[in-house]
Amino acid sequence: MPETAKPRVAVIGLGSMGFGMAMSLRRAGLEVTGCDVSADSVKRFVAEGGKGAATPAEAAKSADIVVSVVVNAAQTETILFGKDGVAETLAKGAVFISSATMDPDVARRLAKQLEETGRHYLDAPISGGAQRAAQGELTILASGSPAAFSKARPALDAMAAKLYELGDDAGQGAAFKMINQLLAGVHIAAASEAIAFAAKQGLDIRKVYEVITASAGNSWMFENRMPHVLDGDYAPRSAVDIFVKDLGIIQDMARSQKFPVPVSAAALQMFLMTSAAGMGRDDDASVARMYAKVTGTRLPGEPK
Repeated sequence: MPETAKPRVAVIGLGSMGFGMAMSLRRAGLEVTGCDVSADSVKRFVAEGGKGAATPAEAAKSADIVVSVVVNAAQTETILFGKDGVAETLAKGAVFISSATMDPDVARRLAKQLEETGRHYLDAPISGGAQRAAQGELTILASGSPAAFSKARPALDAMAAKLYELGDDAGQGAAFKMINQLLAGVHIAAASEAIAFAAKQGLDIRKVYEVITASAGNSWMFENRMPHVLDGDYAPRSAVDIFVKDLGIIQDMARSQKFPVPVSAAALQMFLMTSAAGMGRDDDASVARMYAKVTGTRLPGEPK
C-alpha cells in the first residue's frame, strides 16, 4: 500500500458496538468493509455507504486492518482460525485488532498463534457503550508490539477518545479490562440492589436517583443504568449475560492465582439469577428486576 493511501479496514461484528465503530471509521475517511452473521446488519451498513462481506475471510482479503468486535474469546478464535476465518486471507504485515473481553492468557495465546503467521495482533478491549462507539469516543485499553500499534493507528484514532497503550505484549489490555469489568459488574449489582431497596420502602425512586447522583454514594453505573429502571426500559444496551461471562472470567483468574474476590462473586450470583429467570439477553439493569421479583417489590413498567 502506498504511504499516501489510507488503509482499508474490515470490521467483523456489526452489533450495537461494532456498527458504531464501523461508522466512525467511515467518517474518518477510511474504506470499510463490514461482516456479520446477520445479513440484515451487513445490508444496513452497506445502505450507509460501507461495503459488505459474507465471511471474515472475504472481509479481510483486501484489508490492512481488521477490527474484531465480537462477544468472547471463542468467537474471536473462530473468526481468526475457523472455516472462512481471517487468517485464510489476511495479508502478511496486516494487523488484527481484538476488541473482545477475554482471559489475558487466551489473548496471549491467540496473539502468538497469529504473529507466527507474519501478521500483527493488537489486544484492544473497549469501554464506553454503543453511543460512544457511534461517536468515535471509545476508551480503548490496548497492548501489543510497536509494529501492531503503528499499523493500527489510523483505526484507533478514528474509534477512540482515549487510547491507553499498556505494554508491548498482548494480554495486558485484557487484564486491565477485567479490572474494569470487576468494578462495573459490582457497581451495577449494587446500584440495582439500592434502587430496588428504595422502591421496597415506598420511596419516590426518581427522587432517590436525583439525590444519589448528587451525593457520595453515586457511581458511573448508578447514574448510567438506573434511568433504565426508572423508565421500565430493559432493551439491551449491555446484556445481563455479558456480566455472567465477564465476572465468570474474573472468578477463574482469581481461583488460578488463589486470590479472594468475594464481592465480585456475590455480584456474579445476582447476574446468574437474573439470567436464569429469563432476562439474560435484557439490559444488565435487569438485576434490579430480579431484586424486585424476589421481594415482591414493584418497579416502573412491571405488572402489578
